[in-house]
Amino acid sequence: MDYEIMMNGNVKIGERAPDFKAVTTMGELSLNDYLGKWIVLFSHPNDFTPVCFTELVSFARTNTYFNKLNTCLIGLSVDSLYSHLAWVYDIYCRTKIKIPFPIIADRNGEIARKYGMISNNVSTTETVRNVYIIDDKGIIRLILVYPMNVGRSIPEILRALQALQCADENQASMPANWLPCEPVILPPPQNLEGIIERNNEIIKNRNGINWYLSFKQPNNCNVLDNFNNHNLSENKEKVLGDENNTNK
Repeated sequence: MDYEIMMNGNVKIGERAPDFKAVTTMGELSLNDYLGKWIVLFSHPNDFTPVCFTELVSFARTNTYFNKLNTCLIGLSVDSLYSHLAWVYDIYCRTKIKIPFPIIADRNGEIARKYGMISNNVSTTETVRNVYIIDDKGIIRLILVYPMNVGRSIPEILRALQALQCADENQASMPANWLPCEPVILPPPQNLEGIIERNNEIIKNRNGINWYLSFKQPNNCNVLDNFNNHNLSENKEKVLGDENNTNK
C-alpha cells in the first residue's frame, strides 16, 4: 500500500476507486464485486449520533430510488461491527426501518484514510461526511465533503447521480440546477463550419443562446416516480413521530 495515500488520502475525480475488502453489517465485501453497478460510498462520524441517525434513515427511505438507477449504497465509519449492529437494531426498534445497505466497520481507519475521509484539522480518528459516486466501471465521478455538524442532502446526491448518468447517455453537460428530463447542454462545435451550423440551428429551433451554449432534450431520461424534494421532510416528521411514540 502507498503510505502517502494511506496517511493523507489522495483520491481524485476520474481515477479508479481504490479497491478494498471490508467487514460490514451484511458480511464481507470487496469494492470490485460491484463492478457493473454504480456506487454511492459515504462516511459518517459515529454511531448513535443525531445527525448520522437522520442521514441513515433518509438513505434507507430512498434506497429503492438508488436501486432503480443501478446504484448501491455503502456506508462507513470507524466504529466496530458490533457497534454498527447495535445501532442498526436501535434504529429498527425506534422507527421500524431496516437499513437495507451494508455499513463498513473500518475499525483501524485504513479505508477512511485511503479515501481521505479523515480531516486531521477536525479529528484524527473520526471521519467527516464524505460522499463518493463511483460509476459502473469503478471510476470516481463525484466527491462531496460535508462537515460533521451538517447533514447531507439526499435529493442532491440523487440529482447528481442522475445528472452523471444522463450526461454519459447523451454525451452532454448539465446546466446549473438541472433536473431529470430537462434540456441538456450540447458540446460546443470544434471548427468554424460547426459554429455557423450551430448558430443556424439556434435561429431555427430557438434552443440556445449562442454557438457555445445550446440545448437538446435528453434521450432515455429517467424520472423517479413519486420522488420529490419534499418527501424527505415528510419522512423526517414521520420518523420523529414514530420515535416519540416509541418513547412514550
